[in-house]
Amino acid sequence: MKMTKRTLLASAAAAALACIATAAQAQDALKIGLIATYSGPYADYGRQFDAGVALYLKEHGGKIAGRSVEIVKKDTGGPAPDASKRMAQELIVRDKVQILTGLDFSPNAYAVGAVATQAKVPTIVMNAASSAITTSSPYIARLSFTVQQVTDPMARWMLRQGIKEAYTVVADYASGQDAESAFKKAFTEGGGKVVGEVRTPMNNPDFSAYVQRIKDSKPQAVFFFFPSGVMPPAFLKVWKERGMEEAGIKLFATGEATDDSFLEATGDVALGLVTSHHYSYAHPSAKNQKFVKDFEAQYGKSIRPNYFAVTAYDAMAAIDQALARTQGDASGDKLMAALKGMAFESPRGPIEIDAATRDIVQTVYIRKVEKNRDGQLVNVEFDKFGRVKDPAKEAR
Repeated sequence: MKMTKRTLLASAAAAALACIATAAQAQDALKIGLIATYSGPYADYGRQFDAGVALYLKEHGGKIAGRSVEIVKKDTGGPAPDASKRMAQELIVRDKVQILTGLDFSPNAYAVGAVATQAKVPTIVMNAASSAITTSSPYIARLSFTVQQVTDPMARWMLRQGIKEAYTVVADYASGQDAESAFKKAFTEGGGKVVGEVRTPMNNPDFSAYVQRIKDSKPQAVFFFFPSGVMPPAFLKVWKERGMEEAGIKLFATGEATDDSFLEATGDVALGLVTSHHYSYAHPSAKNQKFVKDFEAQYGKSIRPNYFAVTAYDAMAAIDQALARTQGDASGDKLMAALKGMAFESPRGPIEIDAATRDIVQTVYIRKVEKNRDGQLVNVEFDKFGRVKDPAKEAR
């Protein structure tokens, strides 16, 4: 069933983008290169990007700032910085794209940053969440989030609940290391103590030994960070099997652990998990209710939009507004200047692009996995931190 849903989303989004591309053959079409993962275990990332882009373009007649749009896609197959750099070069030199976007994994975004700088091509990050990405090129702006931005509030919220000791478990790559450092900094500055740290490999880790080690050390709580997809359900299953809750150890995470796109497949092992993140399918705003309704009308109710789809939708909105400010001029310096300081209402809530850092400023929500009236697992928001900036840049 899961594969059927993924295939349905991919087919529907591809069909919508194909119609847009066909309509974009008119002269002066805006060409956007989208670098993302469309194959392998993280293929849902690219499909959600496509869905968000297609939804925005459908709502706006296939146009951005009055111009028809052509989306040129490249599949990285996952974290692949060398391939991403080559694809960016091909998109700019051969395909003549004017804007780069997508970029789900941080290593890929860093690699593309060098190309963007050399070619002076504006680049809009739709997901990659390592803090320093926007500092790697003056032609990068981020519409997604940083791992530190959603981790820091969780550490502060845990302290408010009287938790003073925590163990951290993160995937061993740039974003995982960001989560580890951000949590440790905020938690220890607030009077907490990190009593253990584990970094796990990205590829097929066996969590049994890690979880047993944690159980033996008997911490008050555990904070974990893994990328959306295959790792969080595997960890939560082992956590449940080892009786960690019964052992009195509390568990917290960032929202990647309960990604709306994977939550139903993750199942009841996620029930009760408290996470911090910037978007939930169940966010109660009128803007999000319309977004979800339109998404379901396009792709069916069996597929949920997640934070990838929302950011892709917002990235198109930001490009649209920026081009309106530049009278259609997509050159790097002018478009980046137009993006700085931009603010608008997203399905996730109010967002803005910090003028100094070109990074996202947004609300970070504290959520808990519950079952709604239809028996579906959802992330229910019950607390929040407003206008959160990337703490790594705030500290400078």
